[in-house]
Amino acid sequence: MKNLAIARRYAKALLLIGKEDGQTEQYRKELENIAKLMDQEKSLADTIANPLHIHGERKQVLQRVIEKMNVSKVMSAFMLLLFEKGRIGFIGSINDFYQMMADELKGVARASLVSASELTADTIEKIRTALSKKTGKEVVLEVTQDPGLIGGIVTRIGDLVLDGSIKTQLLNMRETLKRGERA
Repeated sequence: MKNLAIARRYAKALLLIGKEDGQTEQYRKELENIAKLMDQEKSLADTIANPLHIHGERKQVLQRVIEKMNVSKVMSAFMLLLFEKGRIGFIGSINDFYQMMADELKGVARASLVSASELTADTIEKIRTALSKKTGKEVVLEVTQDPGLIGGIVTRIGDLVLDGSIKTQLLNMRETLKRGERA
């Protein structure tokens, strides 16, 4: 829990800088690229983050990565700050929070849509449009399939869950029958 609070704080600080200098989207891309690199190259991430390695050598490796990625001065300073504060290992969580806050700033809501079977592009677009109207935000849908739902869909936007799956309806019906109520 404490690590998430730390990650949120650093992400928020970078977002405030981005809002101030109008570079929110550039920082989003740069941070995402760095986080992806660290996620894909575990040995690189371990070399930079592991305090068992010599501090100066770890910093040099990070500086070389920053140079090769050709990031902005602000992102370079941000990465070096994370390193000096011993928070470079939180880069993935910081990126997640930054992406979420930058989306919120742009009025974009991320939603997941799970269906029992494959949906047509037209159906997905209709659902996305309806969710956009409901939330008043531009909705980006992540669509997945789960045959275990039997039928229907489950949509999740933040804390809001819209469950129209047959599986849930059957479970609800079973609970109703157990209690002896009429459906």
